Amino acid sequence: MDLGLKDRVYIVTGATRGLGNATARALAADGAKVIISGRDEKDAVEAAAELGADAVGVGADNADPLAARRLVDVAKERFGRLDGILISVGGPAPGFLADNTDDQWQSAFESVFLGAVRLARTAAEALGEGGAIGFVLSGSVHEPIAGLTISNGLRPGLAGFAKSLADELGPRGVRVFGVLPSRIDTDRVRELDALSGDAEASRTANEARIPLRRYGTPEEFGKTSAFLLSPAASYLTGIMVPVDGGALHGF
Repeated sequence: MDLGLKDRVYIVTGATRGLGNATARALAADGAKVIISGRDEKDAVEAAAELGADAVGVGADNADPLAARRLVDVAKERFGRLDGILISVGGPAPGFLADNTDDQWQSAFESVFLGAVRLARTAAEALGEGGAIGFVLSGSVHEPIAGLTISNGLRPGLAGFAKSLADELGPRGVRVFGVLPSRIDTDRVRELDALSGDAEASRTANEARIPLRRYGTPEEFGKTSAFLLSPAASYLTGIMVPVDGGALHGF
């Protein structure tokens, strides 16, 4: 299936590793040009170099108020256009109500929530008909995850913002969606499993609750996100797509 990605231009934030990186790879593999961002410029440049000449690495922190404009400007200056953005950021600090400090909440709000709002708002100004804005959220949008109180508080609100944005931008032909990963085999998930004190037992227990009985791979997530960003998904907007092996039990 031709996704129609050849020569289209996408920004993928938080793409030096994990889910963002997997999406950037999937986009590039189908012919798209990609701007990869990460907090560390060296890591971003190296990640882009692995994808070839049609990828650019930019050091940019989602929490930085200037990051959104910088990334959009790089896309236009380097490739002359922008067709979409996938907004991904590392997960906030784990913990329960009594564990998380005000500083952790504030830092997470700046990067996970407000940073995403700025990126989406700035990208929306540059996108024309056929453009797409995607948010990497979490299964916690539907079901809170024990030990991830900050994420449980912020992700559903960002999903609501995405849904509102889909309504606002739809008449312009710009689509908006969220992708909801659950147990994908990334460094982040392995770190969360290790918090139990027995990472292997935690993984076994989690896999037993997933209908497909395994964790997903970053590549599976990346291909899903690339499809949703592509013209092949041209009539999909305002949706939240679980990538979770069936872990979400509701409709």
